[in-house]
Amino acid sequence: MRIWTVHVRPGHETILVREGFAWLAFLFPVLWFLAHRMWLVVVLYLAGATILGAAMRDLPEALIALAGLAVQLLIGFHARDLRRWTLARRGWRLLGVVAARGGEDAALVRLYAGRPDLLAWGSARA
Repeated sequence: MRIWTVHVRPGHETILVREGFAWLAFLFPVLWFLAHRMWLVVVLYLAGATILGAAMRDLPEALIALAGLAVQLLIGFHARDLRRWTLARRGWRLLGVVAARGGEDAALVRLYAGRPDLLAWGSARA
């Protein structure tokens, strides 16, 4: 069973953001942020990486690699939280949580079955 947070904004399609580790954000953070239009997060990530790289240039390579892995793990664990933060900044309202077996489409079907009033908010995919 997967857990999704539901984000709504009048006149827009409902957005579901899944809970859990984001593997693609862990492996390719900048591309993942860009794919989700998280411009401010990209800038903050690149600035942080630059500052961290400059601060750690005199440390042993093994420690630098370990620190880089730790940062990527943090990104993987918090990427979806950063997406929720970006949505909130853009005026999206957190409506609640939905749990469903399967993918996003199954979660939308379950959401609209319980809340048919959301179909009037915007274009629905389910």
